Order: sequence, then C-alpha cells, then structure tokens
Amino acid sequence: MARVLHFYRRMVDPIFQSPNYQLANKLLDASVLRQEAIASNIANAETPGYRRLDIAPDFATELRARLQSGDLAATRELQPRLAEDANARSMRPDGNTVGIDHELLQMNRNMVDHEFLTELISRNIKQLRLAITGRSI
Repeated sequence: MARVLHFYRRMVDPIFQSPNYQLANKLLDASVLRQEAIASNIANAETPGYRRLDIAPDFATELRARLQSGDLAATRELQPRLAEDANARSMRPDGNTVGIDHELLQMNRNMVDHEFLTELISRNIKQLRLAITGRSI
C-alpha cells in the first residue's frame, strides 16, 4: 500500500498540480458558471429591469495575479462568482440589459472555450492512464 501511495505522489500529483492543469480547471469552472448566467440572461430577456449577469471581472484579474505569483495553492481556493455586468447598457425603456444576439454569441464562444478546456483536462487524465496501465484508451 505504501508503494502505491508513493507512486501516486510521485506520478499523479505533478499532473494535477501543473500550472496548465490548475488554470484549465479554474477556467472550466468559470465556463460552467458562465453558461448558467447565459441561460438565466436568455430566460429573462423580457423581464423588466433585469440586469445581465456574467462572471465577476475580478475573477480573471485575481486568477492572473495568482498564477503570475506562482501561488498555486491560492489558485485552488479561488472560485468564480456571478455579478451584474456593469458594461451592459439598456437599450429599452424597461431597463433590461439583455441583448439576445449578444447572449447567443456569448453562448457559442463559451461552448468553444468549454470544449477546449475539457479536451485539455482530458489529455492530462489520458496521460495518467497511459502511465499507469501502459495503454492509451
């Protein structure tokens, strides 16, 4: 058992602790949350006074700062959160800031980002499986 634990620590930890994996994991969390925001925005496109939601802008700023400092432990604790989009402007008299065209564009962009990040994380897991079993799929 101790031998397996030693193998795990030596082989597996570096994969999941790498800056690329940590960054992809956090960005994937943000992508999932952004999809929820987009769905909410579209559902409320006709709700008077509804303010568009998106990932809080401080998430990207804080993530970038933590990665540049090399503080991966602090990066793990960072979680994306939703906030009103301060840049969204109302073009309607009822104060709603949702534009369907904009939301659909954001949804497509988010889908591409999500697929890329999922593939990146999947490659790390496939490398781990290859290292353990000697077989790729």
